[in-house]
Amino acid sequence: MGRLTKDQLNHFSEFGFLKVENLIDPEKIIDPIIEEYHTVLGNLADELYAEGKISSKYEDLEFGERVTKIYAESGEVYNQYFDFSLPQSGIKDDTPFWAGPAVFNALRCESLLDAVESIIGDEIFSNPIQHVRIKVPEAEAPRDENGMVKFGATPWHQDAGVATEEVDNTNMLTVWFPLMDASEENGCLQVVPGSHEGKVLTHCPGFNPKTGKLVQGLAAGGLQIPTTLFQSEDAMPIPMKKGDALFLTKKTVHSALPNISDKIRWSFDLRYQPIGEPTGRDIFPGFVARSKKHPEDILFDPTIWHDLWEDARNKLAKEEQFSFNRWDGEDPACA
Repeated sequence: MGRLTKDQLNHFSEFGFLKVENLIDPEKIIDPIIEEYHTVLGNLADELYAEGKISSKYEDLEFGERVTKIYAESGEVYNQYFDFSLPQSGIKDDTPFWAGPAVFNALRCESLLDAVESIIGDEIFSNPIQHVRIKVPEAEAPRDENGMVKFGATPWHQDAGVATEEVDNTNMLTVWFPLMDASEENGCLQVVPGSHEGKVLTHCPGFNPKTGKLVQGLAAGGLQIPTTLFQSEDAMPIPMKKGDALFLTKKTVHSALPNISDKIRWSFDLRYQPIGEPTGRDIFPGFVARSKKHPEDILFDPTIWHDLWEDARNKLAKEEQFSFNRWDGEDPACA
């Protein structure tokens, strides 16, 4: 199955990342996700067409071309419709999300969990910081009022830096895998080997990667570690094939390249951790994915998983919402 070798574990420990080829079965795990998302995209197209935001449903196009056309014509990115998590703010009782059975099946993929177990042990909790990323070609991508691509290259960050401080005491593991081949051209990840050895670095909110300065209200810039704080010149891209998986520590500095190709880049990023440790977003629902001590706690039912997210959405829509961001931009490194 997917258990890691001593050499692989040594590489992960020394460099803070590990690419494992052919870990996830494309036919059993990935293709059903793609099929499931065809339905999600069809529902979105129906909705936007009915609202007059697109002139066609583009039903004759394959998934990547169709989503690119719909985003380009509507001038908006609709990634929340596909995501199996909720946004960090502004949650309403009709905020869309997708927690379908094929997605759940991927989170519970046995070969993937075998590899995860090799790193964090056999009491495995699926952390709710998890996303699908659909990045359309930048040449056709919607842009904001600052002229920046609305969902383009991902800035430099550590995954511990985009969760609350409680996760600093958690052995959180990131698993990133593409649903299609990820190349340097279409925006694969790049990592800084060895960057996990230090601390959680300052992340500057509203950071504009083009100018290297803060821009108030610049949502597209997101959180970014200024390159003065780490050895960005050591960065290396990690091209991957469909079926490969990339493992990162919570402190490994990484980013995603821009998609300068003519096709989408489509990926999952998941988190796992030992059961009982803080998730960094405790108001979102995780689940027990594997347990030798308490096998009765393992969640096997995708309907229950979906309902957990629906219940969380309905509860949060009625409350003043918690901020996940631990950074205020006041650090001198953000100046």
